Amino acid sequence: MASIAKKVKKSDDALEDESEALEAIDNCQNEIDALNEKASEEILKVEQKYNNLRKPFFQKRNEIIQRIPSFWVTAIVNHPQISGILEEEEEECLQFMQKLDVEEFEDIKSGYRIHFHFDEENPYFENKVLTKEFNLGSSGETPVSMSTAIKWKRDLTKMLPKKAMANRRKRGLEYRTFFDWFTDNNDPINDDIAELIKDDLWPNPLQYYLVPDIEVEPEAEEDGADDDFGDDGEEEEDEIEDEEEEA
Repeated sequence: MASIAKKVKKSDDALEDESEALEAIDNCQNEIDALNEKASEEILKVEQKYNNLRKPFFQKRNEIIQRIPSFWVTAIVNHPQISGILEEEEEECLQFMQKLDVEEFEDIKSGYRIHFHFDEENPYFENKVLTKEFNLGSSGETPVSMSTAIKWKRDLTKMLPKKAMANRRKRGLEYRTFFDWFTDNNDPINDDIAELIKDDLWPNPLQYYLVPDIEVEPEAEEDGADDDFGDDGEEEEDEIEDEEEEA
């Protein structure tokens, strides 16, 4: 029969010693928490400092990027996650995007804005700039996001391919496109696309623009090449046999 553990009765001296130890541990923990808070403040100051130092380089980079047609849409199409919500018609629309900017708030923990700048000849909407803003809140405030109201000429949100929607619904997947994401502000704290743009695409878009095109040769051609090689081999063998018979 398993023995039942009994609570050891502590003496008054032991209880007093434990109480003093717990109080000392609590004091140490308070000191650690204070240092962690101070470290967070110092880290925030450093991040703010280097954000300001990076701004002129981001601006210079954007000026150079404008010399390359379709730079941003190419980088987006080559991005493995962001491209997953991009429909063909939306890709055509983003061909008119000239510039992308990410603007972090002074208190970088409190939020940021993503600006998409478009050419005046954009046939899809009238806006020159579309902005999606994230206020992530502080001191217990509820995070919220908001986006520019799009003045559509050709409303892409109403031109979704029905076949693609049906296929995703069959698999139990939520159907979402780029402009669905842009106009959706229901769950700003879990906006993975916005975070990918801010933390991955924006810091270094060149790595995605330069993704090489992988050309895969059709298997039929390879099979045909093997067959041709086989036929040539058989012809050579026949010629050798004929020469031996003549000899």
